[in-house]
Amino acid sequence: MTADTPQPDETVDARGATCPGPLMDLVGELRSAATGTVVELLSDNEQSTTDVPEWADESGNDVLAIEDEGDYYRILVAKA
Repeated sequence: MTADTPQPDETVDARGATCPGPLMDLVGELRSAATGTVVELLSDNEQSTTDVPEWADESGNDVLAIEDEGDYYRILVAKA
């Protein structure tokens, strides 16, 4: 995580899950979160790097960062 990346309020560790599992886990976490909550999704499924931004565009939430950590991806989403 870089210095200018916001700190997450919650973390969803979906490493090892197949699609659409990571996205569904993220959606479930955000559903109960307050507006402005930043949720960090950890996923080793490359499809998450396209699924999450597409879902965020449709749902009105904001992808703050997608970071490649080597063996997994860190995706930060803020609930709108």
